[in-house]
Amino acid sequence: MAFTPFLIPSTFLLFLSLLVIASASDYGYAPKPDYGKPKTEGNDKPFPSKPEYHENPKLKGDDTHLPPKPDYEKPTPELIIGIQGVVLCKSGSKYVPIQGAVARIACLATDENGYETAPFSLLSNECDANGYFFVTLLHSFLKKGWKIKDCKAYLYSSPLETCKVPVDVNHGISGAPLSSYRILNDKHIKLYSVGPFFYTSKPQSLPNGY
Repeated sequence: MAFTPFLIPSTFLLFLSLLVIASASDYGYAPKPDYGKPKTEGNDKPFPSKPEYHENPKLKGDDTHLPPKPDYEKPTPELIIGIQGVVLCKSGSKYVPIQGAVARIACLATDENGYETAPFSLLSNECDANGYFFVTLLHSFLKKGWKIKDCKAYLYSSPLETCKVPVDVNHGISGAPLSSYRILNDKHIKLYSVGPFFYTSKPQSLPNGY
């Protein structure tokens, strides 16, 4: 009977030790078993590498280059015809520009069959302070297939009551043919120059020249 108190605590301590060991196993303190890596079934050969594709596959047969694309030249548009000139007033021994004077351009053309058409004409803009006028003959004025054959420039009107009698110097009355010209490439114009033309206050002719 004297040993009973000693046996009860010993049994209780043994029970607690077993309980601690069981708890440690439940919380992952026990070492995990090593199952190893699974082996693949069949042949353990490596996977084949991706095939190399050429960016520019070669043509079968002849390896000659393809012919270049044909270089089509754009048709050159027709030049615009421009006419310029100066109108002056002869007053004694002086020559004064006539601002507001107008010139007339008369032309002949041929149709698509080569026959001469009826003459047509157009007026210039009014001369500026220097007596300068300018007029353009656009191909849109003509019918389809027509081509300008011949043109002449004439005096048409003067705004000055004291200087409005035309004279035929440089063919201002009979018609100055368009002969000398220069090409303005930047404006695509074939520019003709005529005159200078003259008006006077008296019906008399002037000597040729200025």
